Order: sequence, then structure tokens, then C-alpha cells
Amino acid sequence: MSYSNLNSFVKILEKNDEIIRVQEFVNTDLQMSEIVDRFSKSSKGGKAVLFENNGTEFPVLINAFGSNRRMCLALGINNLDDISKDIEKILKDFSSANTAIIDKLKVLPKISKIASYFPKRVNAKAECQEIVKLQPDLYELPILKCWPNDGGKFITLPSVHTVSPVNGTRNVGMYRMQIFDKNTTGMHWHKHKGGAQHYEEYKKMGKKMPVSVTLGGDPAYTYSATAPLPDNLDEYLLAGFIRKEKVKLVKSITNEIEVPKDVDIVIEGYIDPKEELILEGPFGDHTGYYSLADYYPKFHVTCISYRKDPIYPATVVGIPPMEDFWIAKATERIFFTPIKFSIVPEIIDMNFPQEGVAHNITIVKIRKKYAGQAQKVMNALWGAGQMMFNKILIVVDEKLEIDLNNYQELSEYILKNINIDTDIHFNKGPIDVLDHSSQKFTFGSKIGIDLTTKFIEERKQKNNSEKKIHLNTDIAVIKNRFEEIVQINCVYKKAELVIVSVKKKNKNQLMKLIEKLSEISLFKLAKVIIFVDWNVDVYDLSMCAWIVAGNIDPERDCIVSSVKNKLSQICVDATKKSSKNDDFERNWPNIIVSKDKTIKEIDNIIKKINKGIFIESPSIKYKKLLFGDNAIAKE
Repeated sequence: MSYSNLNSFVKILEKNDEIIRVQEFVNTDLQMSEIVDRFSKSSKGGKAVLFENNGTEFPVLINAFGSNRRMCLALGINNLDDISKDIEKILKDFSSANTAIIDKLKVLPKISKIASYFPKRVNAKAECQEIVKLQPDLYELPILKCWPNDGGKFITLPSVHTVSPVNGTRNVGMYRMQIFDKNTTGMHWHKHKGGAQHYEEYKKMGKKMPVSVTLGGDPAYTYSATAPLPDNLDEYLLAGFIRKEKVKLVKSITNEIEVPKDVDIVIEGYIDPKEELILEGPFGDHTGYYSLADYYPKFHVTCISYRKDPIYPATVVGIPPMEDFWIAKATERIFFTPIKFSIVPEIIDMNFPQEGVAHNITIVKIRKKYAGQAQKVMNALWGAGQMMFNKILIVVDEKLEIDLNNYQELSEYILKNINIDTDIHFNKGPIDVLDHSSQKFTFGSKIGIDLTTKFIEERKQKNNSEKKIHLNTDIAVIKNRFEEIVQINCVYKKAELVIVSVKKKNKNQLMKLIEKLSEISLFKLAKVIIFVDWNVDVYDLSMCAWIVAGNIDPERDCIVSSVKNKLSQICVDATKKSSKNDDFERNWPNIIVSKDKTIKEIDNIIKKINKGIFIESPSIKYKKLLFGDNAIAKE
């Protein structure tokens, strides 16, 4: 199913009761984000929101992808696995047509069908160029300032089009764009991305780089710009395959870049690699923390064009779950089959929990046939495209009958069955640019947890027999004995997991505390002990999982130690790191929450726009995690 523009998608959302139209005036500075945050964290992703009164002629659509149902509607499918099944069928047909001529002939119509999805340049009149502004002014667009410590206003849902000057291949990526003046933005592409690679090619040639940015159109265009495609595979081939109709492209007005003719808005311009980079950020990012200011290329706008009935699309990211979680969920399901066929043929299923913000936590299930297979899978995935950014990889096998989405049962299974001596594997490699926990920028460690059934070669003979320890320790006594301990949560029936919140005041304090706690029966019993900062709610397991995944560099922060009369245990330091307490020399970012003033403003209008139902601000829950009021956390 294809959409002709965002208006046609909005009509489908209305038909399915998946959108709220807001006619009350809402400011693009901070207010829209606070409203969307409340909807995003509501049951099943809340509703999409169309802000029709914002001081510009452009309605603003946010949270359009923010649920399983809306993601399916956006891609014209009934289930997120549908596209993966289509890909699997094609790949099986191609791989099976190896011998008989008749089998190969049967595949020809499928090749013809796929060929019909390739994008095509047309000379027809373009809807996206019905109104043309050759004296462009970005301030005419309803561009958002999302969070209090953002460096400014940001375009958050752009499809950025570039072309290699070397081989002419197109890349369409999604890179945030900070507004500096009416015709200048930043271009926040990371070093691993296609746009950044094209930039380096232009830089070597000493040439200006043409860039065109589109907003809106068929939601398949937007999704494809986020997809982790291999280099040189056109994003618009994926979009054509999803919508079952080729993408029709037209030439931009002020450069040669081709863009879909039916998008809502086009921003054209160039980047001059000879110019100095510009300081961009901070920005409240999808990790739930601010990504701090850094230097990126400057984008000069030469033209803005749009259709006569445009909608301005945006997204707001922050502490999960938000809209980006559902986009990542679509990627998880769509790219499962290519991963299985080309990288890990033994894979049965995979899952990206929301607490892992797309790349920090991955769970995979495999068919296990030999010793060491889980480690083989870990290495294969850590070497595959954007999976190289994964930090925590958990591998289970087909004997596990628990649904990978059932995190409660899965957690209990892990804690019951994990053997710290044999199941923990560390590695090093590239990590995401947005990761704040590693000692070095974009380089750090990873942890693989092998929960597969062990072959005899993988087993380690116990040196000590397991002894049952009765849990009779008084937690209040422990807290009184150690003044740095604030809360203790003994998770699950046998306390295999203990979460402790602490106030760190000096170097080596945590290591000394671990040594002292190891003599107490409660901590002898635990397989895993997690330490978080004093302001983290140790009884909120989702919050703790997000904090742990974001705050650890696994090899540095996971301390494996031997305990008398039982197998080893692992202590995890998920506290904030600083130069004072940890010799950590990078700036540590703050988490993202709204200011009290904004919360009160939205408290006064949320019932008006939500059919009389009040939704409390998620920031009230999370603001206790702040270390100061700025994007950079206080020491």
C-alpha cells in the first residue's frame, strides 16, 4: 500500500482512531515535546498528535510511528513480520532455483516484479515543488526545540539525500539538523554513516557537496531513511518494496539531487567541506540522555519548496519508550530474515528491548548444534552493519520456550541458569557515537551472555559445591552499617539479583564496599549485584535496566569475583562516572526531562486535547535522576 502524502496517511490514522487533532495553540518550543512525551509513554504508545495551531501555516505531525498499530499502518501491513516473510520467500525461491531450467524460469517473474520496485526519475510536475521559496527562511517552518538544554531548534525527522561523487550511488539517511539562522543548519551525521562517507569523498576532491532534505510523503520513505541497509543499496528500492510501488523521483530545483515527487517539503542546499565545522548541540537524544555539543558540517539552504497542503513531520526522542522504539521494532522484524540468510543462519528469533534504546541490548534465539556456537553468533552479529554498536548480547537456544518479549520470565530464567564462570564473554569494538559510558569516544567493550544449553566441552567442573544459604539478613541493618547505601532490592525469590543504590563520594569506594558486602549472607547468595546511583529507584526494574545498559562499559564495570562455597558472581557498576571518583575524563550527560514551568503549562491544557483525560508528565518520575540543571551532569 502506498500513500500520496502525509495527509493521506493522517486520514488512515483518523479512520483507525489513532490520532488526535489539537486546535488549541501549542508552542513549538518545549510544549509540543512535553505533550508528546505523555502520549508516547501511555499504554501501547498513546496516539499520534497533529498540532494544527502553532503559529505557522504548517500543521505538525508527531508520534505517527509511535505504536505497533501505527507502524503497521505506516508501512501498509497487518503485522511487522509480514515484510520479513516476503523477503524470506523471495530469498528461498532464488536459492532453490539452482538446478532444473524450469525452476530457474519460475523465478523470472519474481525478478521482474522486484525490478518494478526500483526508483525512477520522471519529468512530471512535482507536488513537492508547487510552492517554491528561492529566498528561503527556515523560521517559516514549525521547527521544534524539544528539551530545555537543547542547543536550539532541530529538524528531527529529515530524509537527507546525498550522492557519491565517486560512483554516483545515492544515500538517504536521517540526521538531525540544528537551526543556526534562517538558511543555515548543522548536519549531524556520524562517521559510520553513508552521508558522512560521501562528505569525505567531496572533501578529498575539494568540491562543494549538494544535499537535498525531504520531509513527509509516504511514511515508507521516512522509515527507509532509518533502515540499516548495506552500503550501495538504495533506500528507495526498500521503500518501493514496502509500498509495492516504485518511488518516482524528480530533480531538485537548485541542485542535481533527486527527491520523491510527492513528499511534503524539500529543503535544498549544499555543504562546503572547505568550511570549518560548526559546534552543534546539545540535543536530548534517543538514549534518554543529552548528546553533548560537538563539531559537524554546516548546511547552507538555497531553496525550500513544498506542496499546497503540506504537513511538517517531526519526532521527539528521549527516555524510552518513545516513537523511535517502534521504528526500531520494525527494523528488528524486517531485517530478521536478511540477518538469518546472510549472517546467522541458525537464528530463530531476535528482540531489541525498549530499555536498550535500539543498540544497547539484543536478545537472540538460535538452533544450537555444536560447542562454541553462541560465541560464533556473538562475533558474527558484532561484525554485521549497525549491530557493531550493540553492547549487551544475550544468546539463548531453541530449548527455551519463553517468548523473547516476556522480560519477566526471561529475566528469571537468566538469573536461575546463568553460570558466571562459563557464560560471560567480553569483547571490544566500535560503539555508538551517542554512547556516553566508554572511556574512549566511539570505542569500548561489549558483553555476551551465553544462556544456551551447554555441550560437555563447554562445561566447567565445579570446584565447590553449591550450598543453600538462608536469606535472613535484615536489610535495615545493612543500610545502617553502610551509610553510602540508600536502597536494596532483592529481586526474585532466591535473591539471585540484588540491586543497590549508593552515594559515591571518593575513588575506590565501590570496590571497598563490594569487598565488605561479600561477607554478608545476602550478597553471598546473589549471582548478580548491580550498583546504581542513590537517586535511582531500585524497585523500578525497567528504569534500572535502561540505566545499566546506558551507563556501563562492560569490561570496565563488570567485576567477576569468586565466592566461597559457590560459583562466581558478577558485580556491575552502573553508577555515573566522573573524573573525581572514577578517573573518567569525558563529560557525563544528564538525562532528559521537562522543566517544571513547561509541565505546569501542559497540565493546564492536556485535558482539553485528550478528551478530558489527564496524563501526568513522565518527567515527574525521572527528574530525580538529574545531576544539576544543565546538559552536562554535575560531578
